[in-house]
Amino acid sequence: MVRNKLTGAHYGLSSWLQQRITAVVMLVIAIIFIIFVAVMALDINSDISSWQMVFHYVWVKLFVQVFFIAVLLHAWVGIRDIWMDYFSCVALKLTLYVLTFLWLIGSLTYSIKIIWM
Repeated sequence: MVRNKLTGAHYGLSSWLQQRITAVVMLVIAIIFIIFVAVMALDINSDISSWQMVFHYVWVKLFVQVFFIAVLLHAWVGIRDIWMDYFSCVALKLTLYVLTFLWLIGSLTYSIKIIWM
């Protein structure tokens, strides 16, 4: 029986579920955004200032932030599973986990800075 979570194993169902949930969230938000862009493209009077005004609404910022969080969670699960499956050295695996986690936290921080400030 494998007891060491760091070396892998027993993430199966939760990883699968996280991937599916984040994929559905990203799909729904992407479809909403595509419809929104299509509607904005039909507006003859749309220019850069009208696009900028759209992103002043809190609900738009919230949708964009939720999308980025879903992307980052989706990436974490996928990359973590790659590290688990293809590397057997525990020290290398731990280093890759930490580097990936720091990269994703940095990406989240940067997305918050860009979207909300």
